[in-house]
Amino acid sequence: MLKFYYSLAPNPMKVALFLEEAGLPYEAVPVDTRKGEQHAPAFTALNPNAKVPVIVDGASTVFDSSAILLYLAEKSGQFLPDAAERGAMLSWLMFTASGIGPFSGQSVHFKHYAPEPYPYAINRYDFEAWRHWKILNAHLAGKPWMVSGRYTLLDMAVWGWARAVPSALGGAEAWEQLPHVKRVFDAINARPAVQRVNVLRERHAFKTEMDDEARRAMFPQNERLSAG
Repeated sequence: MLKFYYSLAPNPMKVALFLEEAGLPYEAVPVDTRKGEQHAPAFTALNPNAKVPVIVDGASTVFDSSAILLYLAEKSGQFLPDAAERGAMLSWLMFTASGIGPFSGQSVHFKHYAPEPYPYAINRYDFEAWRHWKILNAHLAGKPWMVSGRYTLLDMAVWGWARAVPSALGGAEAWEQLPHVKRVFDAINARPAVQRVNVLRERHAFKTEMDDEARRAMFPQNERLSAG
């Protein structure tokens, strides 16, 4: 059976959504990143980058959420766009992977987890996160879904990060500026597969405290500051 290594972060959750939507049997293996389990040798043997998600499907090990979504879609033949829109799907998938995710993540980091406020970094990542989300919102104007007029893996990729909009962009009122993203987000949240993902989210008690152990595990770069 396929093994799915996960935490509750945006990237693992979009893979969880695909697995539930596609009805693919899997074994969920929690990786508690605040305890540093992503740095264990057994895990870095699967993903040298020490990040979740990872899937192990027989002889195939796949890491990076976009790669996993594409792998699962092609394996199952589900939630792929029309052939004529494969290029658009790949473009927007990479836009989400290289823009939406990193800038939203860095915006969250510098607003909520940096050891002290850095106005330049906060301004840069807030600006870029907003810029990317507004591009996505404009794309969705007048469209029911991202491509092909139907629900695809691309919408699942957007959903994973849309869950972080309030944290990344300054609160729930951020949705007022992203009405088309919010419409798609709400439509996905109403799907039964999301309810099954929510059950998975409750299955394991991940560490929630951001204590010294968690900071060392999640932000190892800070050790260089203390060493200096």
